Amino acid sequence: MLAKITIADYMTKNIMTVKADIDALAAIKQLLSHKITCAPVLDQSGKLVGMFSEIDCMKVVLSASYNQGMSGKVEEYMTKEIISVDAKSSIVDLADKFQDSSLRSYPVFQDKSLVGIVSRTDVLKAIVSI
Repeated sequence: MLAKITIADYMTKNIMTVKADIDALAAIKQLLSHKITCAPVLDQSGKLVGMFSEIDCMKVVLSASYNQGMSGKVEEYMTKEIISVDAKSSIVDLADKFQDSSLRSYPVFQDKSLVGIVSRTDVLKAIVSI
């Protein structure tokens, strides 16, 4: 039964994104205000170019401590290697992927379009729903 549940069934569809060229500190404030751990990063044309996560925020903190001030754009700190999942994939396959990764969330694509984001918590919600 669980194998029939797809990522699309539990992903977050209304996602917060950040622009690559905004100030990293402003992006950190957005993550905190939305109580999320990462956000997809879009370029000026709306194309996904990276992910900005808590790990990337730690880079901002360390840079600020070394440089005696906060500065820099999201694109300087974001993770550029995008690992995504397909909306039609099984939640069980996703659980397996999470088990072998330190990532806490993945951008979700359907037909080459960004349609959501899915987290470890979403997998847990799926298991308790059955």
